Amino acid sequence: MTELKDILYKVAINAVVGNTNTSVNKIEFDSRKVEQDDVFVAVRGSVSDGHDFIENAINQGAIAVICEKAPDTIIHGVTYVVAEDTKLALAIMAANYYDSPSENLKLVGVTGTNGKTTIATLLYQLFKKAGFKVGLLSTVNILVDAKEHKATHTTPDSLKINYYLKEMNEAGVEYCFMEVSSHGIHQKRTEGLKFAGGIFTNLSHDHLDYHKTFKEYRDVKKAFFDGLPDDAFVLINNDDKNGAFMVQNTRAKQYTYALKSYADYRGQILENNMEGLLLKLNDHEVWTKLIGSFNAYNLLAIFGTAELLGLETLEILQLVSDLQSVSGRFQYLVSEEKITAIVDYAHTPDALKNVLETINDIRTNNETLITVVGCGGDRDKMKRPVMGNIAAKFSNKAIFTSDNPRTENPDMIIEDMEKGVEPQDYKKTLSITDRKQAIKTACQLAKKDDIILIAGKGHETYQEINSKRIDFDDFKIIKEELKKLNK
Repeated sequence: MTELKDILYKVAINAVVGNTNTSVNKIEFDSRKVEQDDVFVAVRGSVSDGHDFIENAINQGAIAVICEKAPDTIIHGVTYVVAEDTKLALAIMAANYYDSPSENLKLVGVTGTNGKTTIATLLYQLFKKAGFKVGLLSTVNILVDAKEHKATHTTPDSLKINYYLKEMNEAGVEYCFMEVSSHGIHQKRTEGLKFAGGIFTNLSHDHLDYHKTFKEYRDVKKAFFDGLPDDAFVLINNDDKNGAFMVQNTRAKQYTYALKSYADYRGQILENNMEGLLLKLNDHEVWTKLIGSFNAYNLLAIFGTAELLGLETLEILQLVSDLQSVSGRFQYLVSEEKITAIVDYAHTPDALKNVLETINDIRTNNETLITVVGCGGDRDKMKRPVMGNIAAKFSNKAIFTSDNPRTENPDMIIEDMEKGVEPQDYKKTLSITDRKQAIKTACQLAKKDDIILIAGKGHETYQEINSKRIDFDDFKIIKEELKKLNK
């Protein structure tokens, strides 16, 4: 049991009704999970307001309630703490409850529109190969050294973050690499954490269903860097025009990486093909198994971060050459028919354009490039015609299909994508709502040496339709469909 007053340390409090010298079991912000002697934090969400469930939480056994507005009816024996901001309070309380675990390791946050998962995961790989105990908090999975947990959000809620960081402390983890999403920053999930460093990848059109404007999206990302301490480092992509804006008010020591402009960590692509990349990183040549210019940026960020965290340059270069691609990020196979299939998570206009440009840079143009792509439902509708335009423009054939339609009609989503196709590209497009059928059709259209890109879902092993998750793995399905061509 923990004293309520101890886990309220540093929380901005407006009023208290009751006694904070009381022992509490654990913290919950979901009233359904509350047990005897728990403290319930009433958080206002986009769908529901935790203040509506205070009575439920007390009935479940809550001994204390953290809220922004005290309820009209006060129950004797229950402590009510009125906080300035319960999202922020939850994050600070979570850190206090788990003994501030982020202070006992070097935590590095990666934020930006694209590249977060690849950079965080490959840094985990690199430091693991260097002999350290390492943690990872990513979209794909959560790793406490070698122990794996399933990930449900890019940035977990603050209770889960601190729980896993505490587990990392107990496992002797020295470094942790964490994806930091705009949702996570906006919802204060990363407050109360001590970061040793922050990486900015890039910024492009995404999540405008949530943030409403690009400016708000950009400003939320900036807030992460504003909050870094003065003993931390920040590493920004100097080729992205938003990079300098991100660090305008940061107290952290600033470093840059770039392919096209002057930077602390400079890169040059010497060779780029389906076997990998030959790069020059700060005058050192290194061959890597990763493909494409976007991965050159990712590798520069990894190289810079590893140096800033104290690894020797030659050791880093050796480790970089051994890094393996991340699940669902330019993951490819070549069939017996010599058809190349690529699965990538590209679900934003910028990411899709990057992947298609990478393929077009590598190929000889004697092959046909077939792209299968969709857009998610209940998300930013503005990017759908842009995605349709890019897929048709940069491919020989584009098949529009269902992604995760969620509660929307997939045919309507596809119609939104079709609106972006330019007249000269109409004949290059095809619309097949059933994603499996779309992948099958792409395989049937492909001939020897052709390339198929399946974009949008990457590592996901499900399709979300009408609030249900159905088993669906792009890589597994394309592999099966290509095998059928040999029979």
